[in-house]
Amino acid sequence: MKLENDIALAMRLADAAAAAIRPHFRTVTAERKGDSTPVTLADRAAEEAMRRILTAEVPRDTIIGEEFGSTAGSSGRSWVLDPIDGTAGFLAGRPIFGTLIALVVEGFPVLGVLDQPITGERWVGAMGMRTTLNGKPVQTRVCRELADAALATTGPHYFDDHDGGHFMGLAAKTNHKCMVMGGDCYNYAMLATGQLDVVCEANLKLHDWAALVPIVEGAGGTMADWNGDPLHAGSDGHVIALGDPARLDDVVEALACAH
Repeated sequence: MKLENDIALAMRLADAAAAAIRPHFRTVTAERKGDSTPVTLADRAAEEAMRRILTAEVPRDTIIGEEFGSTAGSSGRSWVLDPIDGTAGFLAGRPIFGTLIALVVEGFPVLGVLDQPITGERWVGAMGMRTTLNGKPVQTRVCRELADAALATTGPHYFDDHDGGHFMGLAAKTNHKCMVMGGDCYNYAMLATGQLDVVCEANLKLHDWAALVPIVEGAGGTMADWNGDPLHAGSDGHVIALGDPARLDDVVEALACAH
């Protein structure tokens, strides 16, 4: 029952964020944060809306947000928020960004929501439950050989030279003519829905991936770091997602053998 209550709360957070974001789609301009990444009024308004709800309803829980940092709690539970994952896509008017909402307990994500407020798509994943898209179960697809895999990543500029070499080593082992660039969190949603096979990224923060783990794994896939180890709050930001867990060793080997 507790997790059901948390899911209901996460849905209210997603509704609030969507209401804050929609009026700004294809109208807002960007500012620059200290690390030169873009941010908009919509990012801030959406996170503020979610924080208000969490502060009122679960005041003992920690809140970790991309825009406003951490608010410490005492419950051992953390809500991890990324109001707009894919701000560059949002600014380009492309509806393949998403609001990410995760509940992390003892360092591990147990609940994740990915909401696309323009298309009205919402993926929900929770520990021990089947992932759904707008209430209907979704499933990753089988990938018999890594050479058949459709690989996705947000973009080559997110890798440094070292990581980029490893990524290209993986790309060479996949069906690279079907490789997808761009998409941020939406790539993971497409993997969970059986449209992609592998997503590979580096330099991610907790808010970038925490919500995605329950979504991918609840659909039959797996997520790990580049060594194949489970992701947790202390992971270093090297992230892979696979629709078919049987390909995990193949992907890890391809990444390791690039140099």
